[in-house]
Amino acid sequence: MQQNRRHFLKTTATVTAAGLFIPLSEVAAQEMEYTKAKAGYELLFMATDWGFDGTVDEFCEAAKKEGYEGIETWWPADNSKAQGDLFAALKKHDLQVGFLCGGSQSDVTAHLNIFKKNLDAATANDFQKPVYINCHSGKDYFNYDQNKLFIDYTTKKSKETGIPIYHETHRGRMLYSAPITRNFIENNPDLRLTLDISHWCVVHESLLADQKDTIDMILEKVSHIHSRVGHPQGAQVNDPRAPEWEGAIKAHVAWWDSVIARKKLKGERMTILTEFGPPDYLQTLPYTRQPVADQWAINVYMMNLLRKRYQL
Repeated sequence: MQQNRRHFLKTTATVTAAGLFIPLSEVAAQEMEYTKAKAGYELLFMATDWGFDGTVDEFCEAAKKEGYEGIETWWPADNSKAQGDLFAALKKHDLQVGFLCGGSQSDVTAHLNIFKKNLDAATANDFQKPVYINCHSGKDYFNYDQNKLFIDYTTKKSKETGIPIYHETHRGRMLYSAPITRNFIENNPDLRLTLDISHWCVVHESLLADQKDTIDMILEKVSHIHSRVGHPQGAQVNDPRAPEWEGAIKAHVAWWDSVIARKKLKGERMTILTEFGPPDYLQTLPYTRQPVADQWAINVYMMNLLRKRYQL
């Protein structure tokens, strides 16, 4: 019975993807208002190793084969072997890298100290300069002044090193909601963001249509995108190719379009991480915990769709 169920799901998923891939891509491409890019505009797609079952070399090989320009991964703190393996794989497969840095401590002082240590190491490594650093910064229960310490430090570090440093819009972190983020932007003009707006769909239990002025302001500060699609009841739709998610797809693409149009007009680099995650972000069947879709295939699909949409 279990084998038959797996066969049915695999067959159904293949047929559904085959039936929707081209039409959905064409719809997305047609809806984009063309913006001519100034010199300097560059589009880099980054692969996530979140959920990848294999070595770092195998991951880099797979990412390169699919056509990614780089990868985004957590800075391997206090692990010289992991650092050596990572940079060897990046060089072997000719890939760029963006690092994730953060902390998890509930005490703000301990959290900030770990955050600083990881950020200092990631920006000063002797192997390869990252294209950017994406920060999982602070906590939603730290107060404004406590969370501002993270912004102040990254602003200083970015100016010293020339490495762009962004703060991610993420549940549980400093920028866990749209109005909180707006307040930080209004009081910290150098703040730059990684937009993972799927989190806010859950936090605000909506596709944010009632916060348009705030979202428009926030989009002006976005330099990096995590292209996961959320909905009012979850941070990740089960499969963006499925027709029932058309409304959520269109909302996210419209937000991303705004960022890309600005980057094209300014002639700036744009980086996009395709970040549909594994279980439990990716839904599973009860009892078997079999994923209802293929995480890797979805991320490659998103890369191809958005590359077509945002190319020069």
